[in-house]
Amino acid sequence: MKKLFTLCAVSVAALVPATASAATPSPTDFKNAAKFCKELKASSGSAANFRSAVDAVTTAKVTKSNAYGKCVSFYAKQASSEDAKQEKAAKTNAAKQCKAERTADPAAFSTKYGSGKNAKNAYGKCVSQKAKANKAKADREDKAEKQDRVNAAKTCKAAKAATPGAFSTPNAFGKCVSKTAKERAEARKQS
Repeated sequence: MKKLFTLCAVSVAALVPATASAATPSPTDFKNAAKFCKELKASSGSAANFRSAVDAVTTAKVTKSNAYGKCVSFYAKQASSEDAKQEKAAKTNAAKQCKAERTADPAAFSTKYGSGKNAKNAYGKCVSQKAKANKAKADREDKAEKQDRVNAAKTCKAAKAATPGAFSTPNAFGKCVSKTAKERAEARKQS
């Protein structure tokens, strides 16, 4: 019984670091988040506007002094989890696409993805190519969404300068950025 308990404890201990590291942002995630937050801060115009914009997307308590750190942390974690989700979705969709393509025309499928020694792995080559393309498309969409947020901050900064009284409520700037970014994303997706 003691051996069984020890074996279970060791197994669980071995699994915990693997699952914890799966959600941990990479240094690249932090670099990209820092770059984005610098752009957002610059386009917001003031520390108060930037704090408001960060506060609109995070659930943490954001102050003027910790806004940049909260921004970087939030977007790095988001990038890490989004990358994992996108990669899984890209592979799943690629597998579905390849199965459909192979079913529709098996001869054309083998000619396109495998010939000679590679004929056995035509399906694998297809999934690999389509997964890379799907992930690249998702990455472009993420980049466009971040640009929507930066452009929304610029738009709201201009609106605040034109009508300062309209931004008198708490977090008005952040709400403006969030709303404008969503509208831009919807308009981009419809076109």
